[in-house]
Amino acid sequence: MVRSPYGNYGHAILTAGAMRAPDQVALTYCGERGFTYGELDRVVNRRAHALLAAGVTPGQRVAALLNETLLVAEVYLAQAKIGAITAALNPYWPADTLRAVVEHSRCTAFVYDATVERLVAEIRPSLPGVTTWIKVGGPDADTVDLDALTATASAEQPPLGGFHDDPLALYYTSGTTGLPKAVVHTHASCLATAQIWLDVPRSAESVFGTGAIIWGIGFPAIVGPALYAGLRLVLEQDWGPANFLKVVPRERVTHVSQIPSFYAALLGSPDHEDVDLSSVRVIMLGGEPLTPTMLERIKRRLPDAAVYAYYGQTEAPYTCMGRVDDGSTPLGSSGRARTGNAVQVTDPAGERVVGEAGEINLAGPHRMTGYDGLPDKTAEVLRGDWYVGGDLGTLSADGVLRVLGRREDAILKGGAWTQPAQIEDAVSALDGVAEAGAVGVPAHADGQEAADQRILLAVVTRAGHTLDAAKVALSLADTLPPHQQPDHIVIADALPHFEDASGGPGKLLRRQIRDQYGHLLGSP
Repeated sequence: MVRSPYGNYGHAILTAGAMRAPDQVALTYCGERGFTYGELDRVVNRRAHALLAAGVTPGQRVAALLNETLLVAEVYLAQAKIGAITAALNPYWPADTLRAVVEHSRCTAFVYDATVERLVAEIRPSLPGVTTWIKVGGPDADTVDLDALTATASAEQPPLGGFHDDPLALYYTSGTTGLPKAVVHTHASCLATAQIWLDVPRSAESVFGTGAIIWGIGFPAIVGPALYAGLRLVLEQDWGPANFLKVVPRERVTHVSQIPSFYAALLGSPDHEDVDLSSVRVIMLGGEPLTPTMLERIKRRLPDAAVYAYYGQTEAPYTCMGRVDDGSTPLGSSGRARTGNAVQVTDPAGERVVGEAGEINLAGPHRMTGYDGLPDKTAEVLRGDWYVGGDLGTLSADGVLRVLGRREDAILKGGAWTQPAQIEDAVSALDGVAEAGAVGVPAHADGQEAADQRILLAVVTRAGHTLDAAKVALSLADTLPPHQQPDHIVIADALPHFEDASGGPGKLLRRQIRDQYGHLLGSP
């Protein structure tokens, strides 16, 4: 059977762009190197031929431990073209986690860059199943030198080896409750995700800025969409607030995709006040709730930026989207399902409900095919066409999704359920508060854990301000009902966030807040 090259992710994302506009700048790396679409396509083709020369074959599982963002883009796209299955490893995982993930994912080849060679040396002896070791960025003992092979490789299109429903990559969950699960995405599902930026305003001059998060689901959710939509992609090693303030004015960045915590850090310091951020036109926010207070701060600082909320998971990224700063989508919601996607909310019996809280179900061509090697876990979350991942929400009659949060994050106090974001928004509105995190701590009666919980609140002070826990409590007494009142307040230097290698804060880790401060409420 003859398969269309446009069913291959690498060809559809990059080669099609090179054919459409070969001289348009596709990518700028750390302000030092630039590539047109034609140049980038030829670079990726050379990498693809080099990987084939190294012995990588279509369908082979290749563990990729890459920290340099340019190399991630080159290698991931090259492996997509030849049909290798990329296991997109997190360079911030500890050695034991890396070893276990590579083994569980049945990888037989391993490609890495110079930034992680010590880590690779540590885990290599305990991975006998990996028979091919490949390094980018210089030679290494008993390792294929990919740069040397690339230097003499052809720039012509390599033989395409993966299409449509063939597996493209394994992208991993955060692993906060165990070993990260490998989420299987295909060429087709990642091409469906690549259409994200077609749903927001853009032009030929649009510039998308991002950092090292592209090694995870961020690759098909950020790099692919930027190239597919014809944006100029600005890749940085560090996308934290300090470098953001340098890169945005230098590159005139117009589009960004982040989490609200990033802006808590950015706007919590006076460093941004004299920086020209006027080029920013589209801000995509997801991964955690966007509170009214945070939206107000963002719009005050970036009045010309359209702010979009989105919702999805690694298993079904960017399913819903909506603009929240102009009234077209209610604030606190995540918009409607994107074109070609679907969302519904179901009750405990699995029946669709409208206007009532229930489990969020996601569907569409962007959905994963399952968890690799975990059929029982897959069966738990895939119900027919739907992915049901444990988030609670409500759906309005006109299709607007409001995410209430994770089932495990909900707090039960005084017989009433509360999502932490409701408390955190009230706290963030107080003068001097940079960020807040609320968690439920099990209450105890007669030595037994009770159903009711007590509320622990951790608060970070904005630069140049001071906070007193007692005064914060008094202020909240006027704005929150009794079942949302914190039982203990901690003034913390910082809150724990997932390390996503972006340089800025990742998702808030509520479990660590509970573990770190729970004893203050008598938690065992």
